[in-house]
Amino acid sequence: MIPNAYENFILEVRAHFDSMCEENPLLFVTDVDCDRLWELYLDSIPPEENKIFRTRREYDCSACRNFVKHGGNVVAVKDGKLTSIWDVDAPDFFGDVVKKLSGFVKAAPVSNVFLSPFPSLGVEKNRELWMDRIVVWEHLFAEVPGKFVNRTDLAGKLAEYRATKEVFQRGLQELSIESIDIVLDLISQNSLYRGEEWKSALEQFRKLKSNYDTLRNGEARDLFVWENLGRTGTSITRIRNHSMGTLLADLSEGMDLEAAVTRWEKIMAPSNYKRPKAIFTQQMLEEAKEQILRLGYLESLPRRFATLNDITVNNILFANRDAARRIPDASTGLDFFSDLKKEAVSNPRQFSKVQEIGIEDFVQKVLPTARNLEVFFENRHTTNLVSLIAPVNREAPSLFKWENGFSWAYTGNIADSRLKERVKAAGGAVDGVLRFSIQWNDVGDGKNDNDEDAHCLEPNGTHIYYSHKRSEHSNGSLDVDIQHPRGKVAVENITWPSTMSMLPGVYKMYVHTYAGRGGRGGFRAEIEADGIVHTYDYPHDTKHHEKVYVADVTLHKDGQFTIKDKLPSGISSNSKTVWGISTNQFIPVSVVCYSPNWWDEQTGNGNRHYFFMLKDCVNDESPNGFYNEQLKQELLGPHKRVLEALGARTRVQDTPDQLSGLGFSSTRPGTLVVRVTGATERLLKIRF
Repeated sequence: MIPNAYENFILEVRAHFDSMCEENPLLFVTDVDCDRLWELYLDSIPPEENKIFRTRREYDCSACRNFVKHGGNVVAVKDGKLTSIWDVDAPDFFGDVVKKLSGFVKAAPVSNVFLSPFPSLGVEKNRELWMDRIVVWEHLFAEVPGKFVNRTDLAGKLAEYRATKEVFQRGLQELSIESIDIVLDLISQNSLYRGEEWKSALEQFRKLKSNYDTLRNGEARDLFVWENLGRTGTSITRIRNHSMGTLLADLSEGMDLEAAVTRWEKIMAPSNYKRPKAIFTQQMLEEAKEQILRLGYLESLPRRFATLNDITVNNILFANRDAARRIPDASTGLDFFSDLKKEAVSNPRQFSKVQEIGIEDFVQKVLPTARNLEVFFENRHTTNLVSLIAPVNREAPSLFKWENGFSWAYTGNIADSRLKERVKAAGGAVDGVLRFSIQWNDVGDGKNDNDEDAHCLEPNGTHIYYSHKRSEHSNGSLDVDIQHPRGKVAVENITWPSTMSMLPGVYKMYVHTYAGRGGRGGFRAEIEADGIVHTYDYPHDTKHHEKVYVADVTLHKDGQFTIKDKLPSGISSNSKTVWGISTNQFIPVSVVCYSPNWWDEQTGNGNRHYFFMLKDCVNDESPNGFYNEQLKQELLGPHKRVLEALGARTRVQDTPDQLSGLGFSSTRPGTLVVRVTGATERLLKIRF
């Protein structure tokens, strides 16, 4: 036995394993029989160096056997090449030993990701009394970093990795470059609903697909997939199973473009959305134009924002005094008061215990005696912003299923924060009930190549982070994980889709610098809950393995969130200005009315919407002049695509004192806090 050689050998193996763990997001195992690997290890040691000690050979110990059986087949994959745990510069005869072990391990295919149920491989050393003296035995040993340890659901996690690998490889194999290019072209033309959200992921997937196609044998392709599994987000690795994968597969299999896009829209689009440009041919355009001329609807196409002068008193449920004077046929004896006041920013939670009332009871019992009405405009109501749209030519025939020529358009272009937009561009979800996003390398020289990780500890102890990206309990998910910014702004994102599966309690959000690579500039963070966005700037340089706690988010039993900041939070983020009005304030209401499909006692023409038109609310978007869902059937038929394009391209003309505000559908649950002044002043929460 050569003690120094053996000690150097086990230290080299340990250091090499530590380096593999540090440099790679995932390690893997090859499909070898670890019992045979152990026998090879023993047989590779020269007999004269492995003499019988008591009844066994000197190196035949259970501790080293444990190391070889549980970690001897570990490999890393980089640039399509395998590195085994045995690829070390071992001293003396151990050089031949590791060469044989490495060859044996790398000759087998990769079978899965490496995960250990234990925080270490083997035992570092043990002491034994032998012949009246204490003998210290050194063993093959290594500590396993936490990201490679799974004590709770090892089999389930390994199955998940295996399934992701198979889905990733299916996508690379089945989805064509041509289909990706077609979709990217549609996105660049703004002709694919919500396509922009997939642009970054598609560009990355295209690069991977292009590289994959250059590989000519199955073994190289297999290694390529395993390697990129740990370096690519799930929006890309599982793209074949996403809605985008369905569109790409349809196009790859030769489906007609229009049919494929129509199928995508059925998957992605809500019933009343602001569509991008439709796909149509020149012939379809000419045929639709002929139909519109024949039916006499050409003068009906120009559209503008509606004003108070357009609406008769018969279709008004409430109007303040200023509005009433300008409504045709309005009574001059209505008792309203003016000089409505704005309130300071408030917290929506303070209204959680006000009296609740259904919308129809509110219309029938409260509005008739109301003299003044204000609504509390919360951040979550930004998706309820709506405008009434009128025909430029009042005498033109109605395009719609109802008798009047009015329509409405909900917002479809609410501006998000730059961080939120970057998360969306990276394929992350931003529409959940709770979101924790971080970004770095966005200031300075762009050389902050640190690996910053978003973490969350849930109330039951579940830890969401790069090594455990999805909580089986809450469905919270880390869907963007960037390890090397490489000169670009990097983001990470954790989102919870619904409170239904979330446990009440505290969700601790923090940032961990997994790898400090000399980057400067700190990070930014956002936490969005209940429609309120808290922003955080941490400008200090972060050190290797440093943890910075951002905030504790508490989910209460009533489904509401409160946030306790651990870092200074931007106060301005609690209120934002949209369409000229500020959130988290009471805003005066000028007019309350039903949607035009229910004016003049009409029924049966679609869902009823309730519109609260707000003072000084100005739509700064470019809404559709109309939507296909609103048009008469005689205008649709084969001309659906062209009319869809006309609706999107028909510019809605600006008008002074436009009627814009908040809209609520009778088919979608919602609430709105209002302050009503009649004989008395009171707060009510309207249920829709």
